[in-house]
Amino acid sequence: MKSGLEDVVAAETRLSDVDGAHGRLIIRGHSLDDLVGHSTYEDVIALLFDGYFASEADLPRALGKARSEVFAHLAVVDASLLALPPVDAMRALLARLPDGEDLPSALRLIAGPAVFTAGLIRLRQGLDVIAPDASMSHAADTLRMTHGTVPSPEQTAALDRYLMTVSDHGLNASTFASRVVASTQAGLTSSVLAALSALKGPLHGGAPGPVLDALDGVGSPDNASAWLEAALARGDRLMGFGHRVYRVRDPRADALKTAVRLLANGGAIDPARLALAEAVEAAALDLLKRKKPDRALDTNVEFYTALLLEALGFPRETFTCVFAMGRTSGWLAHAREQALTGRLIRPMSVYVGPSVAVAA
Repeated sequence: MKSGLEDVVAAETRLSDVDGAHGRLIIRGHSLDDLVGHSTYEDVIALLFDGYFASEADLPRALGKARSEVFAHLAVVDASLLALPPVDAMRALLARLPDGEDLPSALRLIAGPAVFTAGLIRLRQGLDVIAPDASMSHAADTLRMTHGTVPSPEQTAALDRYLMTVSDHGLNASTFASRVVASTQAGLTSSVLAALSALKGPLHGGAPGPVLDALDGVGSPDNASAWLEAALARGDRLMGFGHRVYRVRDPRADALKTAVRLLANGGAIDPARLALAEAVEAAALDLLKRKKPDRALDTNVEFYTALLLEALGFPRETFTCVFAMGRTSGWLAHAREQALTGRLIRPMSVYVGPSVAVAA
C-alpha cells in the first residue's frame, strides 16, 4: 500500500504534465512559460476544453455572458451567508448552479467564483455589488467588480497571468476529487463542489495568506535571517517553500514573480514590500539549504501568489476563492475527461481492524 497514494498512477490525462524533477509544467503540449507570455486565461480555457466540450468561436463573449447569468444569485446573500468564511459562502452560491455537462454549464461554473467572490468582498465591506460587464476580459471584469474601478493594464495582466498559472496542475487533491465525483456521472457542479471542498483544506490551497503573516512578522529586510531562523528553531514550517512534487524550483513561482514585477513597474506594489519579500525569499532559501540539506525545499507557487493577490487588493481570507477562480477550468476539464474516457473510480482498501473470532 502507498500511503497518500504516493507514486500511484490513478488516471491517464491529456491535460497537464507536472515534471517535478526538472521543474516544468506542461499544459496540453504548451509550457507554462509560453502560455503566460503569449496567451490569456480565456485562451487557456479553450485549450483545456478542446475535445471535451463543444467549441465556441468567441469564448470571451460566452464567458462574459456566463458572468451576467450567475450574477443574479448574489441576491440571496444574507447576514448568515456573510458570516461564513468567504470560501464557504462562495461554495454555497456555486451549489445553486444546476448540474450539467455542456459548455454553458461549465462557463457558468468558471464565472461563479469570480462574480461571487467580488460580490462577497463588497457586501462584507457594506458596499453594493457591481454587475458584470460582459464585454471585458475575465480578469479585468473580476477586478472591476471587486473594486468598482477599471483596473490598469498591469493589474489586469497580473491577474490574468495568475489565473493561467494555477489553471491546472496534474492530479492534485482537488482535481482528483473532481475526477472521483465525475466518474459517478454526478454532473459538473457536483465535481466542482467536491474539488472546492478539497481545496479549502490548509494542506492544499490555504497557504498564501500565512506567507503575508510571515512578511509582516519579519518587518524589515535586515531582520529576515534572524526571524526565519527563530521560526525554524520553533519547528514552524516556512510557508511558500517546498512542494510535494517539485524537487527543484516551482515553475509557477517564476511566472508569478514576473507578474509581481509587472505590478511594481506600474506602481501597484510598494517597492519596500517587494524588497522585503525578495529579502525573505533569499534568506529562506539560504537557511533551508544549510539547515535541511537533504530536502528539496525551493520557492513554490504560494510565495509570490501572496504578494500578487495582496497588491491586487484581495483580502487574505479570500485567497482560496481567487485560487478557485483559476483552477475551476482545470477541474472541469478533468471532470469531462474522466466522464468521457474513464471508469467509476473505486479503489480497494486493506482492513486492519480487529478480527472476528471464528467458532470452532
